[in-house]
Amino acid sequence: MSSAPDTRASTTGERTFYRTCPLCEATCGVEIKVEGDQVKQIRGDDDDVMSGGFICPKGTTLGALHEDPDRLRAPLIKRDGKHVEVSWDEAFAFIAKRTAEIREKFGDESFAAYLGNPNVHNMAGAFFVRPVLQALRSRTIFSASTVDQMPRHVSCGLMYGNPDTIPVPDIDRTQYMLMLGANPVESNGSLCTAPDFPGRLKKLRQRGGTLVVVDPRTTRTAKLADRHLAIRPGTDAHLLLSITHVLFEEDLASSDGLDDVANGYAELQAAVSAFAPAAVATVTGIEADAIRTLAREIAAADSASVYGRMGAHTTEFGTLASWAADMICAITGNFDRPGGLMFPYAAPARPRREGPGRGFSVGRWNSRVRLAPEVRGELPVATMAEEIETEGQGQIRALVTIAGNPALSAPNADRLEKALSSLAFMVSVDPYLNETTRHADVVLPPPSVLERSHFDLSFTSLAVRNFANYSPIVFEPTSISEPDILARLALALNGAGNDVKPSVVHDMLLRGLIEREVASERSVISGRDPNEISAAVADLPPSEAMLDVMLRTGPYGDGFGKNADGLSLEKLVANPHGIDLGALEPGVPQVISTASGLIELLPTAIADDIARLRADLSKEISPSSMQLIGRRTVRSNNSWMHNVGSLMKGRDRCTLQIHPDDATRLGLENGSRAKVTSRAGSVEVPLEITTEIRAGVVSLPHGYGHDQPGSALAVAAAKPGVNSNRLTEDGRLDPLSGNATLNGIPVTVEALAG
Repeated sequence: MSSAPDTRASTTGERTFYRTCPLCEATCGVEIKVEGDQVKQIRGDDDDVMSGGFICPKGTTLGALHEDPDRLRAPLIKRDGKHVEVSWDEAFAFIAKRTAEIREKFGDESFAAYLGNPNVHNMAGAFFVRPVLQALRSRTIFSASTVDQMPRHVSCGLMYGNPDTIPVPDIDRTQYMLMLGANPVESNGSLCTAPDFPGRLKKLRQRGGTLVVVDPRTTRTAKLADRHLAIRPGTDAHLLLSITHVLFEEDLASSDGLDDVANGYAELQAAVSAFAPAAVATVTGIEADAIRTLAREIAAADSASVYGRMGAHTTEFGTLASWAADMICAITGNFDRPGGLMFPYAAPARPRREGPGRGFSVGRWNSRVRLAPEVRGELPVATMAEEIETEGQGQIRALVTIAGNPALSAPNADRLEKALSSLAFMVSVDPYLNETTRHADVVLPPPSVLERSHFDLSFTSLAVRNFANYSPIVFEPTSISEPDILARLALALNGAGNDVKPSVVHDMLLRGLIEREVASERSVISGRDPNEISAAVADLPPSEAMLDVMLRTGPYGDGFGKNADGLSLEKLVANPHGIDLGALEPGVPQVISTASGLIELLPTAIADDIARLRADLSKEISPSSMQLIGRRTVRSNNSWMHNVGSLMKGRDRCTLQIHPDDATRLGLENGSRAKVTSRAGSVEVPLEITTEIRAGVVSLPHGYGHDQPGSALAVAAAKPGVNSNRLTEDGRLDPLSGNATLNGIPVTVEALAG
């Protein structure tokens, strides 16, 4: 048996580290040169097995984030309205005391939690958040998923049986790609891990393939495309069902290869019968002939993939749009084969099953006020404010936020801000005092990104090629580790004192993981002695011990001695540029865990919701109506990246983009300020007149609004911008997923005097 690998970083002299950038989903490899306790240079890792040297501007700022003077280094407690530094013991003792008081007065159900998306960008979030949620003893859990990707989870859960079984476009081998509501040239990809997404798109065209982008804006991605279609916001599902209509009408669809693995093909044609191109053209703004061309091109391509993201999913029909994209690939022979949609097989994945599974369902419980159904164990974040405001049994009195900023990311921000300020108690795990954590009674800062090790547990399961890459820490943490912070938080919420060590939680989680593996007939270590497995990882830090067990029992693992050439953490440490595990391979039927054991091409919930989409075809569209959409830039990834000086240099990027025709009609001038109003609220913002947006549509970027008293983000405050979620409504949801509607918001725009 090999000894445990040394995963610690060297601390002396001039050193070079190879890591994966954790700031977005692209997982690009970076080379970091360090001297003493200073970062001297960051560049792309030319030898990284996935990114090959590609890096975006955000990746070069890891050192700036580590050194940011606004990043918190010690816990804070709010006293007399001001946050003051305290010791870790004092912070956790205070949490235990206040938790006990609130629990006794209001009950377990008065607690809630909000999880931000950085939790899936680090191992501690993946492994050690669950004990915190269990310690709350409450089912009132919110996350950023319901302002982002929940429609994708729901459609995949309904079709394949598991909401985390998500196929991705095999971009490196496809010959035709239809992309809707996605701008990976600037976002670097989402629910599709593809380092150097721009380069991959260019290679698609260089090999004779075709890229078609559907988006209300002429994004940087659209400029790379063979063709750009400027769709009306929120109508991607209408377009996709119209494409499906044409596929059946012109006999371009086929059940070949589906008969033994899928249900529902025969019912599809009737389900889409109302979505003829002529009926859809007005609502989408895309001509009928263009819709027919898309259908014919997908059917004729040697291989094709359909990829939709934020612009298509954060709408009132987001789940339908997500489902329709996969369904089109299935009925055109572009599913689970090279060049189409395929399922990654990540290194930490559990063995694939054979036969039917439990399937997927929603609504195991409901929110208290609106009765919104639970999805994947959480409630829509759009219901958070009302659950805090509304009196009665179960009213939220205490909130724990972990790596999230809902004051900027959740809809109807004005209402949520007031609700947060009314809480009896709030704890935040966050490196900054920001627009949300300024309300917290206790703030627990985790180490910087360079003070913790890294493995992409989530994003390797969404990668366009199977790979594994481990990153050691660069600097020894100057405070307690994130696993210890979360473990001690869980203990404090359970009423434990500071004499109980976090190792109690770590050991419990590790032991549970090992015991599940040895008890599973499908596991490579089935029937082994749990003590033997525990001993093999005993010398590793908590996150690394969990990771090593998952790697060694995963599809490429060494099985703790069964496969000498297999994967382990030790092997990853010895390969700092990562290990290429090969191109995506077919996974059906093993990946399918529906109750039938078959792909559900037309799930009942989807079939029922099509009626709502059909009714939307007849709505009247005023020629003077305006709709708001969001946007991203390559220099920004959510609100906290706005405190990095090098990323905020240059022109003001928080502008309202508007088409010249609309500007002329409304008497607006470039660079002047305008008032934008929706049913939720209003903001005042500088104007940017551009032909790169569809007439009738305006666009604001996400994550701004850094002008709140009590926050401490000096760089961000210098260019605060406006919070676009002061305009989004918490009452407009996609009913299947509970996802907030952030695109296609009806607004009015008017000039400001002077």
